[in-house]
Amino acid sequence: MTRAFLLALLIGAAACAKTTSSGGPASAPAAIARNPASASDGAVVYITNCSSCHQTNGEGVPGAFPPLAGNPAVTGNPVAVIAIVKHGIGGKIEVNGTAYSGIMPPWEGLISDDDIAAVVTYIRSSWHNRASPVSLANVRAVR
Repeated sequence: MTRAFLLALLIGAAACAKTTSSGGPASAPAAIARNPASASDGAVVYITNCSSCHQTNGEGVPGAFPPLAGNPAVTGNPVAVIAIVKHGIGGKIEVNGTAYSGIMPPWEGLISDDDIAAVVTYIRSSWHNRASPVSLANVRAVR
């Protein structure tokens, strides 16, 4: 399958979904906590919740919303990017020498910890980013 086909499929799935999936059977929470989130689940969460600001290509919007592609905060310590997604961030930040002044809302309470793990895994492995996946346990450990 081509990347364009997969993206079209994900956009279609996101458009049809009212909410994102937030996990497996109730009897499997320990297994879910040990396993990294699925990047494909993260793509749906990303298209639904993040792409309007950070764009489908992860390049962001100049001056307002920073790129996720090639962003050291995304590919560095996973605790930092998990905290940003969970708790939001505001004010001036600099990414790769460019200043941004948009506001990232806190997603904790709006999407599940499963979805946060999935979307962080997705952005850490998309657009030539090559960082390790995160697990539900990693997300829950960030307060």
